[in-house]
Amino acid sequence: MASLKVRDYMRPRAVTFTVDMTLSTALDKVLNAINIGGPVINDRQEVVGFLSEQDLLNRLVQVSYHCQDTHTVADCMRKDAFTISPEMSVLELAELMKEGKPKVYPVVENKKLVGIISRREVLKAVSDSLDDCFKHPL
Repeated sequence: MASLKVRDYMRPRAVTFTVDMTLSTALDKVLNAINIGGPVINDRQEVVGFLSEQDLLNRLVQVSYHCQDTHTVADCMRKDAFTISPEMSVLELAELMKEGKPKVYPVVENKKLVGIISRREVLKAVSDSLDDCFKHPL
């Protein structure tokens, strides 16, 4: 399992946001996405933050009282997005995820977003590894 790489299990397409995107547009994207959030990128495809359902919920509850869509993703995104390399071991990522770290990680290579990986993909990697173990026991 140590030889399994993030690259082999990541999804190359991720729902993404921009800092100037309105919260209503971001909400539509999250509601139509597979994951519970996604990376915020700049015009060079570099990850500058992360927006989760929780981040949106916190801000949207506040702004719903005024019924104004004047806030942007920049107002509620996390600027300290955890990113990982496509060459990272899936086992190493699984260990990070056990610690309660984010459930979704942007995958970055040469400072550019190349994909996304979630707990579901990591579980798939574990499942594939277990299948191999059971089919070819020591």
